[in-house]
Amino acid sequence: MSDIKRIEPGKRMSAAVVHGDLIWLSGQVGASGASVTQQTNDILAKIDRLLAECGSSKSRVVQAIVWLADMADFEEMNAVYDAWVDPANPPARAAGEARLAAPGYKVEIIVTAVK
Repeated sequence: MSDIKRIEPGKRMSAAVVHGDLIWLSGQVGASGASVTQQTNDILAKIDRLLAECGSSKSRVVQAIVWLADMADFEEMNAVYDAWVDPANPPARAAGEARLAAPGYKVEIIVTAVK
């Protein structure tokens, strides 16, 4: 369908999908094996880049879902996330613990935004 735009489409998934004014990002991860801080920084930089490519920004994120391989890393991840999030426009957010796609991944973040 021509009204759906796929950003960085691959065999299994696209990095982002845009329909109308809505933007869905796939789960973003950082470098496998890096610290929680580094992975979170990498993820948020990817999110910023993808949102910009879609014509949006972090101030337009309406929902963020954070998955942690270990909830013991919650505060370390939050230290980075809290410095990144737009304090005037915080999204709805959920965080939970899950086994991620590979053992070296400690954080995965999924966002939905509007243009």
